[in-house]
Amino acid sequence: MTTTELQRALHPYRRLLVGFSGGLDSTVLLHRLKLWREQEPGLELRAIHIHHGLSPHADSWVAHCQHLCHEWNIPLIVVRVTLAEEGLGLEAQARKARYAAFTDALLPGEALVTAQHLDDQCETFLLALKRGSGPAGLSAMPARARFADTEQIRPLLGETRESLQAWAQRWDLPWIEDESNQDDSYDRNFLRLRVLPLLAERWPHFAEATSRSATLCAEQEQLLDELLAGELMILVSKDGALAIAPLQTMSAVRRAALLRRWLALHGALMPSRAMLTRLWDEVALAREDATPRLRSGEGEIRRFRGELWWVKYHPSLAERVIDWPSVHQPLCLPEGLGRLYLSAGGNLRLPHPDEPVTVRFRASGALHIVGRNGGRKIKKIWQELNVAPWRRDTTPLLFYGETLVAAAGVFVTREGAAEAEQGVQLEWET
Repeated sequence: MTTTELQRALHPYRRLLVGFSGGLDSTVLLHRLKLWREQEPGLELRAIHIHHGLSPHADSWVAHCQHLCHEWNIPLIVVRVTLAEEGLGLEAQARKARYAAFTDALLPGEALVTAQHLDDQCETFLLALKRGSGPAGLSAMPARARFADTEQIRPLLGETRESLQAWAQRWDLPWIEDESNQDDSYDRNFLRLRVLPLLAERWPHFAEATSRSATLCAEQEQLLDELLAGELMILVSKDGALAIAPLQTMSAVRRAALLRRWLALHGALMPSRAMLTRLWDEVALAREDATPRLRSGEGEIRRFRGELWWVKYHPSLAERVIDWPSVHQPLCLPEGLGRLYLSAGGNLRLPHPDEPVTVRFRASGALHIVGRNGGRKIKKIWQELNVAPWRRDTTPLLFYGETLVAAAGVFVTREGAAEAEQGVQLEWET
């Protein structure tokens, strides 16, 4: 790849964050970008190294990357991550942590640049084939894709590992050899070490042919995106919910295509055919009085008032009691639920000096809310006010002592109502 081709692949970006493991691929990528910067001093380069803590050599890899980046005058960020136990498998969990770190590190106007190459593309295609993926999965990795508020760019997708190694040897570049790459218990390593060499021996241009197939699948998906975009826009509400009734009159194939694109709008994991069947049968077509839910990655698919909703999954908060020591300061909520604060001009009174303030997510007994006669249990209040089931579980409830005085953005109880004094408003910023 020439400098001109590299410039074209990365156009129009001139601020780049480079994923740098220290291995062969990312070392060659960073070196080529360094050479480009020598020609164009206005190019801004940063590198990021993720310390997963999985190898006993991880600390020495950090030192290697720091030394090389210092030598090349490229600022390096080192991020240490801890892998959560979420049942995704080690490879998937490491990737999730890595891309979360990339998202946090990106600066405005900066593109993420990673070093996947032609052989990686072939492996990704075969892994998708093994899973029984359709055209979306078989599209493998795009050269450019939206990522966070910018783009992820893979300028090396057209090059083989062999060509990268030749570059490294020509320039006498040092790189790290990760011992886990020799462990063929991982699916990707199994393909790389045992399957692809046989395929390449029989068909020398197998990787290039696979890449062409991936490109054709991507083109078919793009065409479907364009053909279905108008219809999807009609079916999706301003809140992102998908109308169920129109889908019932469609063929299963068309419905599945629209469901996949609706999930893609929310950044959800692409479902398998079996998952789509469950989504339709168990959620969309569940009995009228049911409150169905289907877990999908970090979210859940729910049904409410004739629409499908994709909502972020939250573990149960029913037992949480959060102290709010000073209502004059914002309160940060757990599980990414945002923050609470009090602003002037509402109908909620301030707490008395002897009333400790807490936030909870469960209440019992009959409640008397401002603007309604009689007492009702909170479940009935949620229903009357058309609050969706998943919002009922995560809406902050404000307590003065042991008395519920307000639900953020929903109601104020009589016990919490401001009378002669000037009231405040409970604001929930998500």
